[in-house]
Amino acid sequence: MKKRLLAAAALTAAAALALSGCAGSDGGGGGPIKLGSVNTISGPATFPEASQAAKAVFDEVNAKGGINGRKIEYKITDDKADPATATASARQLIGSDEVVALVGSASLLDCEINAKYYEQEKVRSIQGIGVDPGCFKSKNIAPVNIGPFNDTTLTMLYGSEKLGLDKLCVFTSVIGSTGPAYKAAVDRWSSITGKKPVLVDDTVPYGGADYTPYIVKAKKAGCTAIVSNAVEPDAIGQIKAANQQGWDDVTFLFLTSTYSESFAKAVSNSAAGVYVPAEFYPFTEDSDINADWKALMKKNDITLTSFSQGGYLSATFMIEVLKSIKGDITRESVAKALDEMKPIENKMIAYPYQFKQVAAQDYEPGGWPVVLKSGTNAWAKAADDWLKLPSK
Repeated sequence: MKKRLLAAAALTAAAALALSGCAGSDGGGGGPIKLGSVNTISGPATFPEASQAAKAVFDEVNAKGGINGRKIEYKITDDKADPATATASARQLIGSDEVVALVGSASLLDCEINAKYYEQEKVRSIQGIGVDPGCFKSKNIAPVNIGPFNDTTLTMLYGSEKLGLDKLCVFTSVIGSTGPAYKAAVDRWSSITGKKPVLVDDTVPYGGADYTPYIVKAKKAGCTAIVSNAVEPDAIGQIKAANQQGWDDVTFLFLTSTYSESFAKAVSNSAAGVYVPAEFYPFTEDSDINADWKALMKKNDITLTSFSQGGYLSATFMIEVLKSIKGDITRESVAKALDEMKPIENKMIAYPYQFKQVAAQDYEPGGWPVVLKSGTNAWAKAADDWLKLPSK
């Protein structure tokens, strides 16, 4: 009798362990669906709106009952643009918090620092805004935006081929390992057009106090356009430096990071004009395409920017994927569903979103050209359709 009781106890304990294992690190069971994001919310360049927008989408879904009765628990972390903090943030979310996936992340260095760890732990990430090179070369990461490197090639392509600007000078601010990626973006433009920039300078600082020396250098080189990856405050500084030099016939070809209403108001006197290939459908236009996003952002007092568009889309796509899962929602089932998902068409982006194809960069990136003309303080469409790059 004693042996039978001991055997029964052992079987009960083994079953309990097995069940606890199934509902453990992969996020299964009937509890909340755990998702997270790694973001640069404080540091030299910040992207708080992406995760805020993702959270607003998840809160809306939770208010309507969640996913098959399960609420979404979404945790936002700040890596402060610090490698050690970015490393700790990812391990906290994946190891301790046991998230089933990452959604809406927007960081200066998350992908570069954590991509290998995500692959090791078999965790997928739909970045709200992919920033560093690692976001565009990992099978586990598929941003909803085309990224600053595709954006660089696009803004150069629009400037040379659509605006007819023949002397492009490239000013790049490099952080971490982005230097080679920006060089590759310029080389790609050269490969497409058969042209070369007049000047390339990758020593431009983030948060510079005075950009006059760079502007003077470009003016002396005879540039008709300045291509720059500057974030909003630095881009304002570059334009003001050009104005102070009386250089009123130079065009600025910036990236989506400057596409905001606050930027437009700050640089109404913008030399010959500012052009940007917006990574998402232009949000400064009145259109049904952005109506749901815009209403949700206003409801939650989130700034209308391309970053909040990215966060919104990443969460929206994740919701569709979660709803497609038959059975338990775990880290493994989410990864499988993302890898096998059908393309999602959304008019806010230029291409169908399909995780595996985007992660492999096997698609045609596109941006919608917008312009801020000198003497105005509002953006306007500069084209009637998306400007696309051929897939690599």
